[in-house]
Amino acid sequence: MRQAGRMVAEVLALLEERLRPGVTTGELDRLAETWIRQHGATPSFLGYPPGARHPFPASICASVNDELVHGIPGTRVLHEGDIITLDVGVCYNGFHGDAARTFPVGTVSAEAASLLAVTAAALEAGQAQARPGQRLGDISHAVQTVAESQGYYLTRQYSGHGIGRQLHEAPQILNVGAAGRGVLLAVGMTLCIEPMLLIGTAQTRVLENEWTVVSANGALTAHFENTLAVVEGEPEILTRL
Repeated sequence: MRQAGRMVAEVLALLEERLRPGVTTGELDRLAETWIRQHGATPSFLGYPPGARHPFPASICASVNDELVHGIPGTRVLHEGDIITLDVGVCYNGFHGDAARTFPVGTVSAEAASLLAVTAAALEAGQAQARPGQRLGDISHAVQTVAESQGYYLTRQYSGHGIGRQLHEAPQILNVGAAGRGVLLAVGMTLCIEPMLLIGTAQTRVLENEWTVVSANGALTAHFENTLAVVEGEPEILTRL
């Protein structure tokens, strides 16, 4: 899990380095897939879920502006002032790592900068609760408190998850909830915590490609995610360099 997580972090760092106006989301996808395969791993998202009518057709998710999650990379050109969420999954020796960051493209608006900062803070708050003896609701409540205190909305339809030999495992980790409730956290659990924040509404819709989720009002969205391990004391963030 540590190795898979580090690979995810390295891919995200590589993509951030290449991120600039004029780049296409498809270029970023090809860059990520090449790096992942050259390092003896496979992209977790490509062809996921196996056997589906329309499995995910790319190696990363690239979600721009009002696209919350599951953006499909392609010919879209990035422009100054855009924000883009890059979500990366890597499978290495049978174990998965998964993380996402929303990045600015060039100089962005104050509204966008604030959204990114609060989403990152919500992730940090949720992670801080991932300790033995705490409960899943403590994570959810921490994320919700940070996001809603700053006037943002959280989708109820998409959530974090357990992770390990499968990309998505139990338990489901909601971004809203009551402290002191839910599954008891124990040493050895590996979890993905992923706040997804929206402006003005919690409502979303899915595009005709059956994957990409966008905000119902067309406003900006942001998504930050890490894979972590519950250990004694502070959690170990596996997808951070």
